Amino acid sequence: MQNQISAVKKLLILSFAHMVNDWYMNFIQSMLPILVAAGLSVTKSGFLVSIFTITSSLMQPIIGYVVDRKNQKWFVYAGTLFMAVLLSLFGLIKSYPLLMIVVGIAGFGTAAFHPQASAMTAALSSPEKRGTNQAFFIAAGNIGWALTPLIAVPIVVKYGLSVTPVFILPGLAAFILLLFASSKSTSNLKKEHAPLWPTLRSSWKELTKIMFVVAFRSFTYFGMVSYLSLYLKHRSVSLILASRLLFLMLFAGALGGFVGGVLSDKFGRKPVLMISLFSASVFFWLFLSTSGAFSYIMLGLAGASLLASFSITVVLAQSLISKNAAMASGLMLGFGTGVGGLGVGLIGLLIDTKGITAAILLLTCMPAVAGLLSLNICEKEDISIA
Repeated sequence: MQNQISAVKKLLILSFAHMVNDWYMNFIQSMLPILVAAGLSVTKSGFLVSIFTITSSLMQPIIGYVVDRKNQKWFVYAGTLFMAVLLSLFGLIKSYPLLMIVVGIAGFGTAAFHPQASAMTAALSSPEKRGTNQAFFIAAGNIGWALTPLIAVPIVVKYGLSVTPVFILPGLAAFILLLFASSKSTSNLKKEHAPLWPTLRSSWKELTKIMFVVAFRSFTYFGMVSYLSLYLKHRSVSLILASRLLFLMLFAGALGGFVGGVLSDKFGRKPVLMISLFSASVFFWLFLSTSGAFSYIMLGLAGASLLASFSITVVLAQSLISKNAAMASGLMLGFGTGVGGLGVGLIGLLIDTKGITAAILLLTCMPAVAGLLSLNICEKEDISIA
């Protein structure tokens, strides 16, 4: 019973830290309308997101490989504080090249956190609860994403970009909790892992399919997070209301991500994956084609549907390389998501040349493409993560 309580506490702390980490991960995207209003081009603003994505996401599989070989619990608290310190300097930096460097270096902090934290969540979960617990962990992160525009944008709009040093506080709180939990932990078990390359040789085809699904899904996710406010401004919606609508989409996504994980444990991962992705495109299209309260409801349903598949893709990957759970997490949370996130800069180019409406319409189609790709995924139900 004591071990169960301890596991629950650890899961709650990891999930809270995930919420804080992803709050920072959405910080740059949330600042884009403010940067554009200050005179920075959409393309340059978009490439700030892309450079952060390279280090914060694409490095995660490499860090996951290190975690699988040797438990590195210190990654979760050190990475969190490292990113918080650097991103809190965001509004004080006036040089665009220097800003790109700082943003890029900050990404290593969250890259260190995610594979280790996700693998720890898997290790704390029984097989029948793996989808649910992973969904809870990921939903906490998605709530963090949702809270960024709701909290950061009004503060910066009121006080200016020079206020950003105050944003170190959430990261400091998460750092203290993670450090305390780690110091109280009595578990020093060696992680069991399989040799990487033989594992990948036997699973690379299925992993590639899942990564393509994640990439197309995240193409829409990162694109909407970065440019939805600009699109709503184009429709004469104020920046504050646009931030609230973005919060609605992301918070609904967090709830949808948790519900999707629970449903996947009950009905199977592949059916929930396919239905959620196709539904996301339909709801986004209805959002674009309607107005008023009904349009806002469709936006919320679109966010919920889009992220209902989030934890599913992580668990599917972990089932394929079960002795390399952190590597699997890094591939799904990092590399697959990062490839999609790199498209933010390209979407910025599209906006500068073809306009915001064309870009948003393209993003609306991407979940359906991911849904088509998911038809070829083979689901493996029997998973055991040491």
